[in-house]
Amino acid sequence: MSKIAFVFPGQGSQVVGMGKDLYEYSQAAKEIFDQADQALGFSLSTLCFEGPEEDLRLTENTQPAILTASIAALAAFREKFPEVSVDFVAGHSLGEYSALVAAGALSFEDAVKTVRLRGQFMEQAVPAGQGAMSAIMKMDREVIQSICQEVEATGHPVQLANLNCPGQIVISGSAEGVRLAGEKAAEQGARTIALKVSGPFHSSLMAPAAERLKGVLAEVNVQDAATPVVANVSATAITEAAVIERSLIEQVASSVLWEDSVRYMIAEGVTTFVEIGPGSVLAGLIKKVDRKLTVRNVSDVKTLEELVDGGVLC
Repeated sequence: MSKIAFVFPGQGSQVVGMGKDLYEYSQAAKEIFDQADQALGFSLSTLCFEGPEEDLRLTENTQPAILTASIAALAAFREKFPEVSVDFVAGHSLGEYSALVAAGALSFEDAVKTVRLRGQFMEQAVPAGQGAMSAIMKMDREVIQSICQEVEATGHPVQLANLNCPGQIVISGSAEGVRLAGEKAAEQGARTIALKVSGPFHSSLMAPAAERLKGVLAEVNVQDAATPVVANVSATAITEAAVIERSLIEQVASSVLWEDSVRYMIAEGVTTFVEIGPGSVLAGLIKKVDRKLTVRNVSDVKTLEELVDGGVLC
């Protein structure tokens, strides 16, 4: 029997208006947005529904906003289709917190408060302009890894940050390190795209943020996961609370092994992936790993209605 995985998007999937239709359609989704507003002490729901976009794009706002929109979509899905079970959950970077809420390892209230702080810590870890990230297209990871090591040997930090899918890898580090690595990659035929981000996420420069997050997570009630969670840092399933907490701390300054995570779930028998949250970034990446997979997205009411009615998630 084929297996199902729920996957949750990370930063970059935000859009003004996200979750508004679910808020109006589903009592369960509305309750999630209301909980977020109460937990954070301001109207995150208004920011999601109405913007302004420049405020929604601030990392400390983006992270709780995407988490809330994702869990609201999950709540609406479970409200309508309680019979659907899931075999694995996973999330891309920030999305791992949504996956952990889905797996019962974190309460939503703890998660939304934690990612708000996580966003602040990541923003504050490196002074503005000193870090950067770039996507490297159409180049093998071994070649990019070699280039990064060569640049780092000159004293400019740069590492593989997101291993998203074949031919798409994001590098992160100091502005100079990312520039030099991008130039070397371009010389070997790769296409490089500078990303509009506020810091060098998932690089060694995020170590101060990881250390501060460690103190926050020490006060959070992390529980064993009821559903296996495929962790970014290891691309394997984890369920133990202590391992989950350690993975979340390591994740801030480590590579997101997304392609490896997808391949792990495929090897475990997953043939259907459902992206739960705003946008369809992960659906696109998963299809680039294996086009034969069934990939669906739950981001609006119409899709929610169609998923089970179409026999995809029986």
